[in-house]
Amino acid sequence: MAKNLILWLIIAVVLLAVFQNFDMSASADNISYSRFVQQVEQDQIKSVTFVGDSTIYGERRDNARFETQAPAGVDTSELNDVLMSHNVEVFAQKPEQPSIWTQLFVAAFPILIILGVFMFFMRQMQGGGGGSKGPMSFGKSKARLLSEDQINTTFKDVAGVEEAKEDVQELVEFLRDPGKYQRLGGKIPRGVLMVGPPGTGKTLLAKAIAGEAKVPFFSISGSDFVEMFVGVGASRVRDMFDQAKKQAPCIIFIDEIDAVGRSRGVGIGGGNDEREQTLNQLLVEMDGFEVNDGIIVIAATNRPDVLDPALLRPGRFDRQVVVSLPDIRGREQILKVHMRKVPVSDDVNPKVIARGTPGFSGADLANLVNEAALFAARINRRTVTQEEFDKAKDKIMMGAERKSMVMSEKDKEMTAYHEAGHAIVGRLMPEHDPVYKVTIIPRGRALGVTMYLPEEDKVSYSKQYLKGRIASAYGGRIAEELVYGEDQVSTGASNDIMQATNMARNMVTKWGLSPMGPIQFEEEEQSYLGSQSSRSHISDETSQQLDKAIRDIVDEAYTTATKILKEHRAALDLMKDALMEYETIDAAQIDDIMAGQKPRKPKGWDDRNGPTQEAESATEKKVADDTKDVSSGTQTDGTAE
Repeated sequence: MAKNLILWLIIAVVLLAVFQNFDMSASADNISYSRFVQQVEQDQIKSVTFVGDSTIYGERRDNARFETQAPAGVDTSELNDVLMSHNVEVFAQKPEQPSIWTQLFVAAFPILIILGVFMFFMRQMQGGGGGSKGPMSFGKSKARLLSEDQINTTFKDVAGVEEAKEDVQELVEFLRDPGKYQRLGGKIPRGVLMVGPPGTGKTLLAKAIAGEAKVPFFSISGSDFVEMFVGVGASRVRDMFDQAKKQAPCIIFIDEIDAVGRSRGVGIGGGNDEREQTLNQLLVEMDGFEVNDGIIVIAATNRPDVLDPALLRPGRFDRQVVVSLPDIRGREQILKVHMRKVPVSDDVNPKVIARGTPGFSGADLANLVNEAALFAARINRRTVTQEEFDKAKDKIMMGAERKSMVMSEKDKEMTAYHEAGHAIVGRLMPEHDPVYKVTIIPRGRALGVTMYLPEEDKVSYSKQYLKGRIASAYGGRIAEELVYGEDQVSTGASNDIMQATNMARNMVTKWGLSPMGPIQFEEEEQSYLGSQSSRSHISDETSQQLDKAIRDIVDEAYTTATKILKEHRAALDLMKDALMEYETIDAAQIDDIMAGQKPRKPKGWDDRNGPTQEAESATEKKVADDTKDVSSGTQTDGTAE
């Protein structure tokens, strides 16, 4: 509507300008007044027309038109005598007055401008417009309706969350045949809350439920309810359920429900009236006096701890489905789902990739497959090989390489010693994750990276494991200190110190892994400023004991790491040399170094030129083979400083 209003305003302005300029002066010559008098005396003027006090239009005897302006103070009576004596026809015309429509338009123009600005801001406040919705439709629901024919997602497209799929299978059966449960007096849960870390597939699973049941699917975000006007969110909730009743049986999916479902009356400055009214209306619609049979509300969040207790009581979101991070088998199934859309080479084994990606969510694995496809496209390959998947995994886990960054030889050597210190201590500490790769190529914000790769998924961590992690975190700083002295230690260990200190603090104050005993001394306080730890409920004496216990853990780990590096100083120098030469070494080369041997050369490495021509030719041959086949029809557990 705003666009139409602006269009009509432009048309009106153009027409006004045309009418104002469409007058008898359009084709007249402009001459001086003295020239006009001279032509009158020479009998060249046929007729004149006086407009107002000074403007004179006329026509010569050769039918040419002209225009002139009489100077101020000229006596027109004398001019009239001259005109009459030379047989010139004299006419008089009143000055042109603007039409009534022009006057109305000029008077109303400021009002139209104000109205247009008002309409524009009204549309902006309601979220930028919603198709055919008018600017006053604040209370209308913004839920997007997908019919049963528009949803092609099924449980076959969801992998790695088998337990969650079993929990929601009952919802599908109820939507298909509600009488099966109602005959025995059973009631299907009206609300299902999907809880899990970001990227685990909560939204995908909700869409798969609708796809399996073949019912309409309403999708909306929790933030779509909240507006600057109190009561708008509640009105949208009512409108959404009214629309859902007309489509029942159906599914309403509310993503990120914590945006509107936070606990009432908490936080700095009290609650938000608009958000709380929206939440109250949602509670009433889900389990109030009105019966909403056939409507199942599915919500998703990764912050169930902040939700209002009234949302989680029986009759509302009383069934919680945990969509957790996939295990190794789940990651393999997810990779197979995403690899269906990518031409994958025969040397790619999803099981091997799954073993090397612990802690990856479904979204991370989808990104991994996409990055691998992009790497293959850059070198014009027709299929994605294992090499591209390895590069993609390193990029996601360690960050993108910054080969263009120029480092001095001294900085490069210090970084090599630093990363070698991490790797050696991590290699020799008991229960520590194996060292996967060490590089001094800058990645992300780090100048070098030492990456550890667990042999299996971990669900809990032992005290010995945590001590080993703290010791390996200090390995880089200790290596610099042993080689260059205390005065030359760099700031590269800042992130290591932060990680080690946090682990030690958690061991003492939260996990009960210290002489202080199994007592929680710190609590996470949630506020609008974020999550903060607090010790406000403990005494000063206990706080001093906690600080001492944290310091003891750190000192013990520091001493252990120092002892290891002093005993393996030769391996430290050998690994530094290898990093300076190859820039990146893997587990096999680290094994050679720890055995006291010079590490083997990377595959395809030339001592003078780096990668050999044979390696490059092999790559080109692989590309050619891939092209021929197609044409014939045939967690980072590492530490970044």
